[in-house]
Amino acid sequence: MAARVLMFQGTGSDVGKSLMVAGLARAFAKRGLSVTPFKPQNMSNNAAVTADGGEIGRAQALQARAAGVPLSVHMNPVLLKPQSETGAQVVVQGKIAGNAKAADYQHMKAGLMPRVLESFNQAADYQHMKAGLMPRVLESFNRLKQQADLVLVEGAGSASEINLRANDIANMGFARAADAPVILIGDIDRGGVIASLVGTKAVLDAEDAAMIEGFIVNRFRGDPALFSDGMRIIAEKTAWASIGLLPHFADAAKLPAEDALGLSGPAERKPGAKIRIAVPILPHVSNFDDLDPLDMEPDVELIRVRPGETIPAGCRLVLLCGSKSTIADLAVLKNTGLDIDIKAHVRRGGHVLGLCGGYQMLGKTVADPEGIEGPPATVDGLGLLDVDTVLTGDKRLVSVTGKSFDGIGLSGYEMHVGETTSGTDGLPFSKINGHEDGAVSPDGRIFGTYIHGLFSDDRQRGAWLERLGGQNTELNYDAQVDAILDRLAAHMEQHLDLDRLLAIAR
Repeated sequence: MAARVLMFQGTGSDVGKSLMVAGLARAFAKRGLSVTPFKPQNMSNNAAVTADGGEIGRAQALQARAAGVPLSVHMNPVLLKPQSETGAQVVVQGKIAGNAKAADYQHMKAGLMPRVLESFNQAADYQHMKAGLMPRVLESFNRLKQQADLVLVEGAGSASEINLRANDIANMGFARAADAPVILIGDIDRGGVIASLVGTKAVLDAEDAAMIEGFIVNRFRGDPALFSDGMRIIAEKTAWASIGLLPHFADAAKLPAEDALGLSGPAERKPGAKIRIAVPILPHVSNFDDLDPLDMEPDVELIRVRPGETIPAGCRLVLLCGSKSTIADLAVLKNTGLDIDIKAHVRRGGHVLGLCGGYQMLGKTVADPEGIEGPPATVDGLGLLDVDTVLTGDKRLVSVTGKSFDGIGLSGYEMHVGETTSGTDGLPFSKINGHEDGAVSPDGRIFGTYIHGLFSDDRQRGAWLERLGGQNTELNYDAQVDAILDRLAAHMEQHLDLDRLLAIAR
């Protein structure tokens, strides 16, 4: 028998839809239901490799983990990955299907990279492409329905973007096509939650508004009794069921974030930390969930360095994350003087680690002869590793296991376009899946690798802490994430009417 379905949409971006679905997935799984997440269209450069050889948004990976089910490309059939001013890569059912060009951008939701994302959904070429994507979205959705008791669907952006309603596959367009009842989420922390919820009903087409059957007010701080009148007013003016007022859940910040909005706030200060790590936050940063396990370490302080800022003295490591546009981000490094800071850090005896795109930047050259990321070009890298990169060929999407240069076991995944060749200097960073990966400088202080998820491996993270002068705390990262998901599920059981949600699902 096909699963029951329930969709969660928001009054705006970043109102907590992703974590709402993750928490509910864990809560309903604990009740004995087989649960699977689904998001028709996602926009993120934070992605995960699936068991069936594709990629999906990181939020759906976390939701699948919460539900206790393997990752599948069908959980996020359309993934948009912005890259430079050329537009966004369009991934359909885990594989690259094409690109939408930035030259056609008009208007857009705020999100991961405001300059690019500000107008993506009205790009003329994506509108043309999107019109043909609904059958693929419904194909994936119907597959998942046969495998679970309950499908929890996450919308994208705002339900009230009526200017984008034509060809919509992410919100009401999908809800109507799949006959999925909708719960609308408003974020009280940003203010104006009554207007945003009531206003959403006011601007929606009557048939779209009829799909909404309940609402949740998220991220409340203080005494819930103080907003009881607010909940009553929203229910009266919308005729939607009140599912609950959900208090702020502080540990949500420790779970992997979906997009770079998660990097926008100040990092946690740890005055007593022995290890300070500088992380340049570049415009096209990707897979920055590589930082999350380090953030959990009590002895590590991550210092986010934005273009125009300087890398502070006293850092043990400069960590260059992945990038969706290596050449463009490399230009930002150079134009803002961060390259000079990194080389000064090396002269002072510091360490540098580049992950994926960051690894490519550390080499001698990066070539893009086919114009994959922008106009065809070959540029000089930072010259800190004896490697050269050519951005060409199919995207490599694979889980890996092996050992690093120091004999420590590792596991992670590769997600990149490009081939990197090493010169005669230095050693490979690791041997994974039977082949060599990455590079280590002859002095043992500069490292580059294509492996994402390196620090999620407790063995590797412990070895790096010791290498940088700290102690291996033996933190079990996976256990910590699962414990937070359990607490999030309990938080939702306490404050939301989960029985009402199951009654609404159909």
